[in-house]
Amino acid sequence: MRVIFAGTPEFARTALQALLDAGFDVPLVLTQPDRPAGRGLKLQASPVKQCAQQHGIALAQPRSLRLDGTHADDAAQAREVIAAVRADVMVVAAYGLILPQWVLNAPAHGCINIHASLLPRWRGAAPIQRAIEAGDEETGVTIMRMDAGLDTGAMLLREAVPITARDTAASLHDTLAALGATLIVRALKELGEGELQATPQPDTGVSYARKLGKAESAIDWRAPATAIARKVRAFDPVPGAQTLHAGAAIKLWGCEIESCSRLPDERCGQILLVNDEGITVACGEGTALRLTALQRAGGKRLAAAQFLRGYPLAVGDVLGEPLA
Repeated sequence: MRVIFAGTPEFARTALQALLDAGFDVPLVLTQPDRPAGRGLKLQASPVKQCAQQHGIALAQPRSLRLDGTHADDAAQAREVIAAVRADVMVVAAYGLILPQWVLNAPAHGCINIHASLLPRWRGAAPIQRAIEAGDEETGVTIMRMDAGLDTGAMLLREAVPITARDTAASLHDTLAALGATLIVRALKELGEGELQATPQPDTGVSYARKLGKAESAIDWRAPATAIARKVRAFDPVPGAQTLHAGAAIKLWGCEIESCSRLPDERCGQILLVNDEGITVACGEGTALRLTALQRAGGKRLAAAQFLRGYPLAVGDVLGEPLA
């Protein structure tokens, strides 16, 4: 079975490596163009490109696959390369480009996607983060046959994992990347044996995981502590939840729910207690949150006790935007 692989970040690299380890023939990899990264903003190859280069696999990095778009020349060149491969199937994982119909039709068995949620819940760009933020008790991976819709294709395999109270987007990403790699190997083996069955997605339970924006990173201390804690975990490592203190931004990386007596809403964001265990802050609905890991602008992520040595916070200080 000849497999074209399309993907860009670490989540996709894990799947590509699993396919290679399982002995699948991958003659072509599609990945996003190199992007500026780091303090020097030097062009950096994606994890998938690095993996392909290590294994001597041919690469294509079109800026678009739309034959009628701004980068039509890129798309036309990609179409020639894809057609020449005569692939049985294309595996897609967090590629980052929309696949037009000509791409979906190119391989003999179409395109199969590794999606990091239990579809139809959390279709879209940020399923891992949105599942944590919403307080879902479980998520998982769905292997689906791609169609023209946004993550609407028929499901081929689907497996759930629990979301623990300590899971961040980073830790859950690693869990789901490993699961996705296992499932795609199984899916292609079953496809080759003619045993892979497709099930249409149900019409109920559909939700959309919009892309995370920096504007969302600010903490609203009027929310209950449970919701704020979920946001801190969902936004770790990118873009990072943050709050303000005297106009300076502070990123929040660790927190725990605190028990306390009911607090009036006008005190939301006020620091109630400071010690080596953390910084306890009043939240909405009479709740409180203890901050255990923080980072100031230009600094490192630190445990609360270390952070306080270089950035003193005191009982009575108020975090966040001033309330109207």
